[in-house]
Amino acid sequence: MRRTRLHAPQAQSVTFVELFFDLVFVFAVTQITTLTASHLTWTGIARSVLLFWLIWWAWTQFTWTLNPADTYHNFVRVLTLVATGAAFIMATSVTRAFGDEVLWFVVPYLVVRVLGLGLQVRIDLEHDVPRHRTVVVWAGLSVVGLAIVLAGAFVDPPARNWIWLLAIGADLFAAGFGGRGQDWDLNPAHFSERHGLFVIIALGESLIVAATAVSSEDLSAELMAVVVAALVVACLLWWTYFGWLKDALEHGLASAGAARLGRLARDAFSLAHFPLVCGIIGFAVYVEEIVHHPAAVPAGEVVAALGAGVGLFVGVAVFAYWRACRRLLVPRLVILGVTIGALAVVSGHEPLFQLGVVAIGLVAIVMIEARTPGNSMSDDSMWG
Repeated sequence: MRRTRLHAPQAQSVTFVELFFDLVFVFAVTQITTLTASHLTWTGIARSVLLFWLIWWAWTQFTWTLNPADTYHNFVRVLTLVATGAAFIMATSVTRAFGDEVLWFVVPYLVVRVLGLGLQVRIDLEHDVPRHRTVVVWAGLSVVGLAIVLAGAFVDPPARNWIWLLAIGADLFAAGFGGRGQDWDLNPAHFSERHGLFVIIALGESLIVAATAVSSEDLSAELMAVVVAALVVACLLWWTYFGWLKDALEHGLASAGAARLGRLARDAFSLAHFPLVCGIIGFAVYVEEIVHHPAAVPAGEVVAALGAGVGLFVGVAVFAYWRACRRLLVPRLVILGVTIGALAVVSGHEPLFQLGVVAIGLVAIVMIEARTPGNSMSDDSMWG
């Protein structure tokens, strides 16, 4: 049957064209990890966060666009693949963003954003009942941020940094207005699945970073011990999110009425998952550094990357869950605080001690939450 509408005829799961699109953006995460590891200073970290925001916002905006779209429609597929190609050029140009070749980053970034906004408006206009004000105004306000990003490309750092920071403010303003709308066309299961896939692919990329480094080193007992410990921590990070919390976030979003849906999707997913993925980057930076010197005491900033990474990934998930389900995970916060404190105590020891402390803290979180009424997916009280 010939498809005439760009809007999906019924709720869809994530399709392969979306996953293909996501893979390119996670490659950009790897580039940000490498950039951060090579400039592990306050200025370098700030630049990485600034750059990653632009990348993240391009991805999350396209996620909103494709959520109601018929991704089996050839036009939607072609447009998404064009955006994927542009995102690939953008990702390969991450290291050029603060240099003279900045346009290799900015131009494809703008292409991705414009394609996403245009498709989003086009899909929304297919609704029979006039309900377009929120999406149209959101798209219009988003163009302001794009203009600011383009303007920043024509000035040198550090002025470029401040101009792009202003662009983030414009993005947040647009998101703040758009989230107030009561007519967002969102499929909660699809929306949650896209974010979950991004998280799991990013976690996988953190291990690929470690594996790439290990492949270039001489194998030793110390190296393999550190790699196994890092793998254990990565698996435990996975469990703290996918063990039950991801499904709870989805249920919270699905339970939201029309008046709250846009704000909840914006806060618990589009905004909260940004620092959450930053946590994965911090963990990946630590792993990339220690595999080169597995028996040496890491520098203070490297240990700080581990603490910040775990703190952001595990801690920001608490905010996302509170925002979606109105319940605060106090034990998780307490254990996380103790774990970060213990990590500071062993910061002068070898990486194996530091990863061991983090692993013990994460195991405690997983075990306590598994025994807490309402946290088990088999416990009906969770949905009460």
